[in-house]
Formats: sequence, structure tokens, C-alpha cells
Amino acid sequence: MNVVQEIRRINERESRQGSSGSTASWHDEYKDSAYIFVGGLPFDLTEGDIICVFSQYGEIVNINLVRDKETGKSKGYAFLQYEDQRSTILAVDNLNGAKVLGRVLRVDHVKGYRQPKGEELAAERVMNAAPAPVQVEQEADSDEVLMQRAGIDPEDPMAGYYLDKYKRKLKKEGKREEGSKEHRRHRRDKERDSHRHRHRETGELETGHIKDERRARSSRQLSNKNRTRSRSP
Repeated sequence: MNVVQEIRRINERESRQGSSGSTASWHDEYKDSAYIFVGGLPFDLTEGDIICVFSQYGEIVNINLVRDKETGKSKGYAFLQYEDQRSTILAVDNLNGAKVLGRVLRVDHVKGYRQPKGEELAAERVMNAAPAPVQVEQEADSDEVLMQRAGIDPEDPMAGYYLDKYKRKLKKEGKREEGSKEHRRHRRDKERDSHRHRHRETGELETGHIKDERRARSSRQLSNKNRTRSRSP
């Protein structure tokens, strides 16, 4: 009870200082911890009951209701982790000193909380309270949406026929689009192969041309030597 009253006095003093222009808060000391300590819990409360009480100030992602290792009964205190650290400030300010089933709650910040491991984890029944991620599958457009898109009047006696016709058109366009992509891909591959082939042929032609020039140069040099020898006395 003394701790509960002390936290109340700190909050009241901070409120008075805040009204006088001071911006410092004792909560800032725990800005790196998203955990709170909850004491004075009724022993009959389960993890789900505690989450219902404290989730009004934020999403709870983890709870450790400490229990007796032999009997499994609650010891009346727990550690909660919020998804958003700022929720701990709201919980401490609003639920500390609150009465639940005749018992006064003590709610305080926790610095450097260490989750139980191994046998401690199994004994204390630490629970991950974070909601499971929701996977939304993309559904096909309904007939009503397709009718609106195609400009078909639902009250038209021929609406069903026009809708089927529109669906076949969309299906055909989808295949045409897929075929067009495949055609473009095939054309790119073909152009790439053709470019490589032309480059290879050009290289071979240049190599053959160089060889022919070398032969011609050698032949001229040999002819000049023979001419020089025939002129010498």
C-alpha cells in the first residue's frame, strides 16, 4: 500500500509541476522498457482476465502471471509487456491504486525485466498475448462489381448473358496479355541470339581480312626482295 500511495504522490506532484511549466517526467526513466509490474491481483484471475483489464490502455503482447511451481495457483502478481511503451505510462497513471474484486492494484514500471527461460518458463507459464497476424486473400471481383464496370443494368433480362460475355472477354484479354508477354520475351531472346551471331560473324570476317592483309604484305615483301637481288651485279 505504501508503494501505491507513493506513486500517487509522485503523479500528483508531477501534475502540479506540469501546470507550472515543467516538462520533465519520472516516467522518462523507463522509456526503454515496455514492461509493467502488477501486484495485488485477485488470486482467481487468469491471464485472460488480466489482459481484459489492462488492454484498455494498449495492445498487450506478453504476460507472465507468476504461479506456485507445485500447486500452479496464482501468487497475485504478474509482468505485462505492451506493444507500445507509451501504454505503460497510461497503465501506471490510471490503474495504480484501482480496486479489482476488493483488492487494490499496484502498477509500476519495470526496468531491465528478464523473461524466464528453460524450466522457469514452463513453471511460470509465460504467454505470448500478441494477436495472430491476419492474412487477407485477394478475392475475385463479384458479379455486381463486374456489372458496374461493364455498364450492365442488373434488372436487364439479358444481364446474365451480357455478364458471361464480359467475363469471357476479360478471360480472353488475360490470355492475350499473357501471350503478348511470352511473344515479347521470345522476340527479345531471338534478337539477343541474332546480335550474338552477327557479332561472331563480324569477328570472324575481321580475322579473315587481317589474315589476307598479312599474306598480301608478306607476298609484296618477298617480291621486293627478289627484285632487289636481280638488280644487284
